[in-house]
Formats: sequence, C-alpha cells, structure tokens
Amino acid sequence: MPVTPSPTYTLDDLLAIMARLRDPEIGCPWDRQQTFHTIAPYTIEEAYEVVDAIEQGNLEHLQEELGDLLYQVVYHARIAEEQGRFDFAGVVQAFVEKLVRRHPHLFAQSEATVTTSEGAFSVWQAMKAKEKLQSSVLDGIAGNLPALVTAQKLQARAARVNFDWPDVRPVLAKIREELDEIEQALFDGDKDGVRDEVGDFLFAAVNLARHLEVDAEQSVRQCNNKFRRRFAYIEQEIANQGKNITECSLAELDRLWDEAKLAGY
Repeated sequence: MPVTPSPTYTLDDLLAIMARLRDPEIGCPWDRQQTFHTIAPYTIEEAYEVVDAIEQGNLEHLQEELGDLLYQVVYHARIAEEQGRFDFAGVVQAFVEKLVRRHPHLFAQSEATVTTSEGAFSVWQAMKAKEKLQSSVLDGIAGNLPALVTAQKLQARAARVNFDWPDVRPVLAKIREELDEIEQALFDGDKDGVRDEVGDFLFAAVNLARHLEVDAEQSVRQCNNKFRRRFAYIEQEIANQGKNITECSLAELDRLWDEAKLAGY
C-alpha cells in the first residue's frame, strides 16, 4: 500500500488558516470573538512554555512550543489587519528594519569593529536609546513583566547611570538590614509594614542576584522545579507506606525532604 506523504506547510499556509479561523461568516466561533486583550494571557503562557522546554532540554517539545508562540504573533497580526492597523508582513518589515538599524557595525557604512558580545550589546543599547526619546532612564520597561524580571531590569537601568552598589558586600548588608526591618514590623504588629518590608527584602535579593550575574527569575523557576521534585518524592514515599500526608508530622516530612535532597531530587 503506497504511503501518502504529509503535506509540507509554509508560513503562507499558517496565515491563510488564521484568516479562515477569523472569517466573520465561516470562521470558528471562538476564534472570531477573540481580541488583543483576550489573547494576551495565552501569549504570555506560550512564551513561558518555550522557556520551560529549553530548561528541560526537550528540543522536540521546544519545536512544538515555538510553533504555539508563532501562532500568537500571527493571531495578533491578524486582529490588527482586520482593524486596518498593520499586518504580519508589516510586523516582519518593521522588525527586520530594527535589526539592521541596531547592527550598524554589520549592515551600515561604519568603521566601528565589534568583536565581543559586550560590544555588540553596547551598540544595540546605544541605537535603541537614539530611537526612543526617553524622559527617564527607567522608561520602556513593560509594566506586566514578572516582578522579579522587572526588578532586575530596573536595577540594571539605574546601574547605567552609576546608581548602584560598587560590589556585592553592601548588597549583602542591605539584605540583612531588610531582614531586621521585617522582624521589627512583625514585633510592632504592623501588617502593612511587613508587606512593604518583604517587598524591599525581595528587591534586595534580586539586586544580589544581579551582582552575582544570576538571572533571578530563572533561579526561582529552577528552585520551584526542585521543590516540586522533592515534594513529589515525599508524597510517593508516604503513599508507599499506605499513609495520608495529612497524618504525618513536620519532623517526618522534613526527614523525607532530606532523603530526597540526598537522593539528588
């Protein structure tokens, strides 16, 4: 029996499918009613799933998730096209122009020679600054980024104008100071103060991560995954004993946690 090869699809096919899904008469009822705002949460979710696939080292899953993320770009571009704002071709055009503009050492008549990643990043930032007339050093940081990402970006921007600790030692001192202030707020029974001081402590912890050249958001994600693995070990061990986790004491749970840690979970 002959095997029928799968069709080879292109970006044009994806754009055509998106147009069909959004067709006001014969399109999908769910897809037709979506807007920029209703799709935005899915866009964020798909971006994180791309990161998760990378961190898991699952390239097959990464291919799938990149497709899902591309679909989000196509979706937003289609909605914009229907409103007469721009289309997918316009998105590509604007982005390629920006790439060329921000790499003058590659695409323009420039005598500058860039041989390091740091140098290339500096050129990119310099060109970006020329494009955007900012009233503040902190302008241009998206307001809906994860809090840890935002904190690290704010601190990095401030550091460009020398508003930064000279080394890691005063950062560590600041963290200890914030812990003392949390304790004082607890002693005073000041709930609002506790909330504020915890925020200050976390902001200082992000500053420490930045000084140590650690991505704070990624570090916490890795910690979350580690917690999941070790807690799953605890649950499995308790189930093997025929017990319910709610019946276990903290000491027993802590012992199993140490076991999971020693086992490399």
